[in-house]
Amino acid sequence: MRSEYTVTQVNSYIKNMFTQDFLLKSLTIKGEVSNLKYHSSGHIYFTLKDAGGAISCVMFRGDRDRGGLKFQMKEGQQVKASGTVDVYERDGKYQLYARQIELDGAGALYEKFEELKQKLLEQGMFAEEYKQPIPSYIRTLGIVTAPTGAAVRDIINVATRRNPHIQIILYPAIVQGEKASESIVRGIETLSRKQVDVIIVGRGGGSIEDLWAFNEEIVAQAIFDCPIPIISAVGHETDTTIADYVSDRRAPTPSAAAEIAVFEYNRFVQDIEDYSFTLHRSMENKLNSKKLLMDRYKESLRLLSPQGKIRDKLLRLDGFADTLQSLMDRKLTDYRHRLNIDIEKLKGLSPLDRLKGGYSYVAGEDGSNVRSIKDIHKDDKLSIYVTDGTIKAKVIETEENAYGSQED
Repeated sequence: MRSEYTVTQVNSYIKNMFTQDFLLKSLTIKGEVSNLKYHSSGHIYFTLKDAGGAISCVMFRGDRDRGGLKFQMKEGQQVKASGTVDVYERDGKYQLYARQIELDGAGALYEKFEELKQKLLEQGMFAEEYKQPIPSYIRTLGIVTAPTGAAVRDIINVATRRNPHIQIILYPAIVQGEKASESIVRGIETLSRKQVDVIIVGRGGGSIEDLWAFNEEIVAQAIFDCPIPIISAVGHETDTTIADYVSDRRAPTPSAAAEIAVFEYNRFVQDIEDYSFTLHRSMENKLNSKKLLMDRYKESLRLLSPQGKIRDKLLRLDGFADTLQSLMDRKLTDYRHRLNIDIEKLKGLSPLDRLKGGYSYVAGEDGSNVRSIKDIHKDDKLSIYVTDGTIKAKVIETEENAYGSQED
């Protein structure tokens, strides 16, 4: 009779077999990450696969917090996961319980790259305020790169084409391998002592492993400390190294670096001629403008000179005198006219005119006008004024007689 087992018994048996297997207790599996899921609990679920198969994996939050994972996992990454392969009894599935996950190959280098990049960033070595401007017109160009290869040829060809008079000093550096970083540092320091105007540090394209010398901290420090402006030209436009972040200017290719560093001589000569023409024309316009201004000043001085002012004041004074004389004559004429009118009015009131009409003027002893019999008394002496003289009289008698109701 065949033995019968429950699902739980079988799963438990298989789990026990996995537990007893020494190899499965601690092993490292490498593969490509897929089906990645960061769970809200903090656990990470993913699958490792290669061309021939796949295996489910999990990393618990505790292992992750203890430093088992030092980077952000992404789909498609090549990693090495270390841990235990065991059976999950409930589902009857085996999976890798990862305690440590590292990037594999280029991925590990990329992780190292990111760590150094963050470190140097925090130190301020990428800050814009430390970057030196690239001179517009240089005489001597320093190059740190391999003495053979497309990179150095491109730089020299472009530089001499743009300026046939440029002086180039090449430091033949090792740009790949264990000794590359130290060779690059020596090249930078040597050209710095030569006091070149600009240094181009670079090489042709390649993998991250090929370009790794330009990601070393000693190279970054040498670039940062160099008093000469440095242009980095490492690989192709898509390649980015630590040297690119630290350098004063990044060029996408070695040819582009030469174009940035070396000015175009023919264009420079043409610009000088254009500037000379512009300056000459500007000076000529300026002189003409100043001459016109000087003529205006001379005219202004002529108009504002003391002699001119005195002459102008004299003319104005003569004008004022004529105006004053005219006003005085007009005023005198007016006054004469008004005086004649007043004279005629006074004539009508003059006693002498009345005397000429047959009237006389009687005055008492005190010279006051006698207008009524009440003003005199008997025996008072009177003076009677007529047109041709004065009559002396004495009051003998007064007789009251009203000749009119009003006094004349």
